Amino acid sequence: MLEALQLPFMQRALLAGLLVGGLASYLGVLVVQRRLSFLGDGLAHAAFAGVALGLLLQQEPLWVAIPFALGIALLITWVREQSSLGDDTAIGIFFAVSVALGVLFMSLRQGFAPDAVAYLFGSILTVTPTDLQVMGLLALLMLLLAPLWRCWAYATFDRELALADRLPVLRHDYLLSALIALVVVVSVKVVGVVLIAAFVVIPAATARLISQTFAAMTVSAILIGTLSVLPGLVAAYTLDVPAGSAIVLTQALLFGLALALRR
Repeated sequence: MLEALQLPFMQRALLAGLLVGGLASYLGVLVVQRRLSFLGDGLAHAAFAGVALGLLLQQEPLWVAIPFALGIALLITWVREQSSLGDDTAIGIFFAVSVALGVLFMSLRQGFAPDAVAYLFGSILTVTPTDLQVMGLLALLMLLLAPLWRCWAYATFDRELALADRLPVLRHDYLLSALIALVVVVSVKVVGVVLIAAFVVIPAATARLISQTFAAMTVSAILIGTLSVLPGLVAAYTLDVPAGSAIVLTQALLFGLALALRR
């Protein structure tokens, strides 16, 4: 495996996995605490609809998927804020619409689309330097927005009190939705539409089982999300199985261990 890590494509795969694991886990803590775990799936399918549209228009799928998923994320937040519908209902509506649009766009494209299959199931070993640059820029954006973490945590645990303290809770909701959409879109090529929700939810859920404070939960989730990447890649290389699946199963194993130790 050490020899494999000397190969450029394996180095890119490892770096991409670490970036995706860290970013998704960081936001996943807020997603899990706000009981929005279905949001990852909804935005993943919105990203796939955007990818399908990009392939149909013969444009770079990532640059079409980003505004598409951002629009869906903001619409989900708007519906949640403007109606009495539950979060799961609002997400479910746009989940269904995104799937329908993805199927429609793919049906309009002639012939078999192996590149679309790669986005469905992920292809971490084909990550390009450009993909890494996009992920790096997103990581930099997260660092710049790190001072907002306290406000996000405050609104997560007591939204009404945060509103009473005149915090811009609604604007933060839209910002968080947009950030989650961005992370999901740039992660789709790494782990795929089918598995990206696991990167958002499982490390955060595991951290919740073993952490006493929200800050500790955030740090633990990031560690779990990143440290599960290397064992997953090792398993994928050794057993010749898909890397995304191996990483998610590693995360699931850690969740199972945390659950067993909690008992």
